[in-house]
Amino acid sequence: MKKKKSNISRLKLKVVFLVPLSVLATGLFLFLPAGSLSYWNAWLLMAALFIPYIFAIIYFLKKDPKLLERRMRFKEKEAQQKIIVKLASFFVLIGFLIPGFDYRYGWSDIPKNLALFSAAIVFLGYLIIFFVFNENSYAARTIRVEKSQKVITTGPYSIVRHPMYVGVILMYLFIPLTLGSYYALIFFVPPVILIIFRILNEEKVLLKGLKGYKAYTKKVKYRLIPGIW
Repeated sequence: MKKKKSNISRLKLKVVFLVPLSVLATGLFLFLPAGSLSYWNAWLLMAALFIPYIFAIIYFLKKDPKLLERRMRFKEKEAQQKIIVKLASFFVLIGFLIPGFDYRYGWSDIPKNLALFSAAIVFLGYLIIFFVFNENSYAARTIRVEKSQKVITTGPYSIVRHPMYVGVILMYLFIPLTLGSYYALIFFVPPVILIIFRILNEEKVLLKGLKGYKAYTKKVKYRLIPGIW
């Protein structure tokens, strides 16, 4: 019991450190290139990202702290996944820097209604991810199979095999438009393509190490989009 309380206390300390750091880092990436705090698209995106993010953190601290522990492991074991993560991180990093310059120099002219609609899609993407986390405590940030892990076939997993990536892709494609930048979209497309390679490699790991996953792939045939792939 003491060990469990100690682990939760350490987890809370990590959260207290990482959440403000994430907000601050995102703000710097958006507002410094823009050169102005009047960049309303940036405030819009931060609301769409961090309001559900903070809610999810509080919810899972109470309901499933083990999930949060898994989400805070960043070191990939699979060599291919290491390359994919590094490449995706590079493109996303650039993708977050471009919109500020776009705002400063007026490169794009995205209608306000489109930005608001895109923010709603970003929120929807995060909502999908939340439901995935709520269904699957083993939805770690890194690709691995744990001893006690079981195949999840309920909830969003009954529709497609990788529902979390559906949410991530929606966010990647609509973050640039929320930020009012067509040019940033160029840098968010490669991470979407990289997700496909990540899924293919992840399935090899799951087929090899997770009991019952092969039968699951026959039951739920599609990875991301029902009827297509």
